[in-house]
Amino acid sequence: MKKPLQSCPVHAGSDKPASVNHPVGSWPPGPDAGLTGWGLLSQMSSDLMGTLEAWQREFGDLVHVRTWPEHQVIVSDPQLARELLVNQADSLQRWERALAVYRRVHGHSVLIAEGQAWRGKRQTLQPDFTRKSVQAFSPSILEAGRQAFDHWPRDEASWPIESALTSLTMEVIIRMMFSSGMGEDAAQAEKAVHTLMVASTDELWRPASLPDWMPWQWERRRARLLLNALIERHLQARLAQSPDDWPEDLLSRLLCLHRQQPQDWPLQAIRDECKTAFLAGHETVAASLVWWAWCMASYPAAQEKARTEAAAAWPGEEDGMVDMTALRYVSQTLQESMRLYPAVPLLMSRRAIQPVSLGGWTFPVRTVFMVPMQLMQKDARWFPEPLAYRPERFDPQADKAPQGAYLPFGGGPRVCLGQHLAMTEMTLLAAQLLRRYRLALPDGAPPPRPVFHVSQRPKLPLALRIERI
Repeated sequence: MKKPLQSCPVHAGSDKPASVNHPVGSWPPGPDAGLTGWGLLSQMSSDLMGTLEAWQREFGDLVHVRTWPEHQVIVSDPQLARELLVNQADSLQRWERALAVYRRVHGHSVLIAEGQAWRGKRQTLQPDFTRKSVQAFSPSILEAGRQAFDHWPRDEASWPIESALTSLTMEVIIRMMFSSGMGEDAAQAEKAVHTLMVASTDELWRPASLPDWMPWQWERRRARLLLNALIERHLQARLAQSPDDWPEDLLSRLLCLHRQQPQDWPLQAIRDECKTAFLAGHETVAASLVWWAWCMASYPAAQEKARTEAAAAWPGEEDGMVDMTALRYVSQTLQESMRLYPAVPLLMSRRAIQPVSLGGWTFPVRTVFMVPMQLMQKDARWFPEPLAYRPERFDPQADKAPQGAYLPFGGGPRVCLGQHLAMTEMTLLAAQLLRRYRLALPDGAPPPRPVFHVSQRPKLPLALRIERI
C-alpha cells in the first residue's frame, strides 16, 4: 500500500514558507546513495517519473539525490518551484550536459542559448509569438486540418491516430515556417524525429557523447542529416526568391533579421532557429494531442460537450476568424489532458551558479535542481481527485490551484516561447477533429503506458476507433 504524501513541512498550515533554517552544508532527506550513487541513476534511467514519485512519497517535496560528483535536489512543491524558477532565476543556468546533448540537434538556437545570447534572441523573437501575433497563423492551421481530416477513413476500428496526428502537426509547422507542405518528406521526417528523440534521451544518462561518425551511430547521423537537408532545401529556395516575393511566414521573418542584423543573425543562426521551430513546434503539440485524443475516447460525456461547442463555434464553413473564447471548453479539455499527461513531464535541470536559498535550505554553487511538473500536476493537495479527468478544473470560475502547480509550458523567464501558438494550434485542430469524428476506445484496448523520450508518448503507438459524424 502506498504511503500517503504528507503536507509540505515547509508550508505547515500556512500560505507562506515557515521560518525553518537548516545548517549550511546540510541537505534534505533522500535515497541512500551508497558509495557513488550511480545505482540511483540506473533507477532513474529505467523509470524516471516512477522513481521520482516514489522518492517524493518517502522523503517529501525536497529530495536530495547524491550521484557522484553531483548533488541533485528534486523540487516538487509549487511554491518552492516558483521561487526557484522565478525569483532565483538569475542564480541558475540550465544543466550543461543536457545543453550539450540538445545542441547536437538544435545548434545554438534560442532553446539552447544562455546568458546574454539567450536574452538577445528571446527579446528579438518574442513579438512574433505573442497571443495576438499567433492568430495570423489560424488560417494555415485550419487549412492543414481540413486537408488531413478529409483523408481520414470514415469508420475505422483501430485507426493509428498517433501517427496521423504527428503527421498533421508536422504539416502545420512546415506551413507556418515555409508556406508549403511536407509532401513526400512526411514519413521520413517523422521517423527521423523519433530517432533523434530516443537517442537524445539515452545520451543524457551518459557522461559524454559519442561522435556521429562512429559506425553504430549511423541511424542518428542519418536522421540528423535528413533534418538538416529538409531545412536547407527550404532556406535555399527562399534565398533564390526576391525579398519582395517572400510570403509572410516564420522563415521570412527570420531572414529579415538576417538582412537587418547579419552579424547577430548569420544564416547558420537562421538554420538553427528553423530546426528548433520544426522539432519543438510539432513534437510536443503532437504528443499533447495524442493524450487528449485518448482522454476524449475514454470520457464520452466530455467529448460530446466539447463537440457541441466546436460545432457552434463555426455555424458555417470553418474560417480563421473564429473567436477563441468560443472554444473555451475545448481548450479546457486540452488543459486537463496536459495536466494528466504533460508532453514534457519535467523541466530541463538547472545548475546553481550562485548559492540558492530554498525552503529553509541553503544550497551551494553547482547544485543541480530538477522540477518534475508531472508530480505537482497529479498531487491531491493541489488537484483534488488528481487522477480523475475533469476539464471543469480550468473553468475561469473554478478554484485555482496554487501558482507553480500547473506548468505545462514551464515557468519563469524560460517559459516556452511558443506556448500561445501551441495552444491556438491544439485548440483549433481539436475542434476540427470533433466536428468530424467521434473517438472511442478499441475493443479490449489497455490504457497506454507513458514513456519519456524528451517528450512523453505512449509506449506502443496509440490507435483509436474513429467514426465519421
